[in-house]
Amino acid sequence: MPPGKKKPRTYDPARIRTAVTTQFGHVAAAVRGLTPEQLARSSGLGDWTVADLAAHVAWIADSLAAGLARPPAAVAELPAVEWPFATASLAGKISEAARETLDGAPLPELYETAAARLAAQLERNAGSRVLDLWIGDMTLADFLVTRTVELVVHTDDLNRAAGLDIPLDRQALAACTRLLADALAVKAPGGSVEVRIPPFAVVQCVAGPRHTRGTPPNVVETDPLTWIRLATGRTGWAEALDSARVSASGERADLAALLPLMS
Repeated sequence: MPPGKKKPRTYDPARIRTAVTTQFGHVAAAVRGLTPEQLARSSGLGDWTVADLAAHVAWIADSLAAGLARPPAAVAELPAVEWPFATASLAGKISEAARETLDGAPLPELYETAAARLAAQLERNAGSRVLDLWIGDMTLADFLVTRTVELVVHTDDLNRAAGLDIPLDRQALAACTRLLADALAVKAPGGSVEVRIPPFAVVQCVAGPRHTRGTPPNVVETDPLTWIRLATGRTGWAEALDSARVSASGERADLAALLPLMS
């Protein structure tokens, strides 16, 4: 008899809300201290400078507040775990919208305004509220989980591009790691490979013989930040293996063809 379908992962809505606002606050505090030289550096993301990336992070919060200010959608179409696969086709549209919304305003002002708007809208709206989004309508609770991915990924981008040490909120890092791990299991369903990302996630994926007891024959293990970089295309599979940031054992434990999940 085939195994039962695994239940979707659930997240504590209150903790996710706190994680999102906390991580945004960490970035806001760091951005206030950026020098003109740091702001002019390449972000490593296409032609964006660090200033462009920092403005985009402000837009992440501001656009969520704007979405909550619009009339709600009727029915959620997109679960959080499928969000990573819906983002690539909208990258250009999102970038253009961010530039139009934020161009010209000083960064500290952008962050202050976005934080205030977001706090007010989160206070007014329950997690069951359905947002009308370009990628597909989502509940606020699910969409906030995806905001941990955006904020953690771009915090890491800013740290590397500008030489910063912005802290990563533990709950935000955990949710980001788990969502991307679960997305891998959706992309490559199966039970022949176990992917371990301690201390936050373990998932089984890739079609083939299913492991039932003892040590699995195909195991991939890495740390959360390396996993996030792999899943978002910031680091390549071969590079991570060569630098020993990923260990992979077993003939099926090669995820190169499945990564990145989003870019």
